[in-house]
Amino acid sequence: MSFPSLKIGDLVARTPIVQGGMGVGISLSGLASAVANEGGIGVIAGAMVGMREPDVASHPVEANIRALRREIEKARAATQGIIGVNIMVALTTFAEMVKTAIESRADIVFSGAGLPMDLPKLFQETCAQKKEEFRTKLVPIVSSGRAATLIAKKWKSRTGLIPDAFVLEGPKAGGHLGFSEEHIFDESFALEKLVPGVVDAAKALEDKEGRAIPVIAGGGVFSGADIARMLELGASGVQMATRFVATDECDADIRFKQAYVTAREEDVTIIHSPVGMPGRALKNDFIEAAREGRKKPFKCVFHCIKTCDPSTTPYCISSALINAMKGNLDKGFVFCGANVAKVRSIVSVHELMDALRREYDEFMSQRKEIPVV
Repeated sequence: MSFPSLKIGDLVARTPIVQGGMGVGISLSGLASAVANEGGIGVIAGAMVGMREPDVASHPVEANIRALRREIEKARAATQGIIGVNIMVALTTFAEMVKTAIESRADIVFSGAGLPMDLPKLFQETCAQKKEEFRTKLVPIVSSGRAATLIAKKWKSRTGLIPDAFVLEGPKAGGHLGFSEEHIFDESFALEKLVPGVVDAAKALEDKEGRAIPVIAGGGVFSGADIARMLELGASGVQMATRFVATDECDADIRFKQAYVTAREEDVTIIHSPVGMPGRALKNDFIEAAREGRKKPFKCVFHCIKTCDPSTTPYCISSALINAMKGNLDKGFVFCGANVAKVRSIVSVHELMDALRREYDEFMSQRKEIPVV
């Protein structure tokens, strides 16, 4: 018994796991290539990917484009596997980053933090400008079957293209969440309740278009048993991020990773992000200071998020996340998934994938042993 493969068009991942894109330096070429080498889909996050560029403050667009191109090249040099890029709709550089990812021959562009209505148009523009038929797959990240149907309808009417797959992110995900705060803990919005609706929306699109459109479920998927449950609900694969932070190959500082290992359930909190969305993070003094009004509006140098207003926002989220990624947790904070307290140690990506495979096999073996009444 083993994992089924995950097929997205002509791409075949022998392990049905997409490593979630974690922005501001958490998932770069190091983590993405390691996951791809294990048969999963490795994902480079585009948000502030150029944070280490010397001119990121003075020329943020050029710095981030340059860094994204280099990270894709580094990943390609390290693996023959599937490499995707996650690009948030909320980025001010969204269009430029999408085109860079396609030109650099990323296998997949994943896009959320807003409805990626312009994604297929940007793909077509890139093909026309470069006079080349790129094969990059376009995968929107959604929070409901209704959103999946709306995106597919708009894409088709405007460009004739449809999504190659959907990622469904439930409310237990880490980082920015596509749910209102009152829905985050509402059981009617639990991932297992949402999967069938997105699967139905994808199936209706499949019947109409005559090709497979897989659904990838994420947000709270932690174990091999969780993977099996999502596949039983009709998903073709899963997206996982939290467990990949606590790996040797994760691109974050060891102190960032250690924060996951020592986290307790009561350390997890929901913040009001400057991006304008709720976010899940680990409590610390920085977050408490922001809540108590001890952080003040700042002069923006990055201009990274469309919805951020520096005149009213108490802190720069990019600076906070850059500091955290570098291990300076007193000057920032750590995003995490709801199950972060289950993380026990830092392991290699290979060890993690092996553990997930064993957990999946054990779950499926127990399923077979249950007598049918």
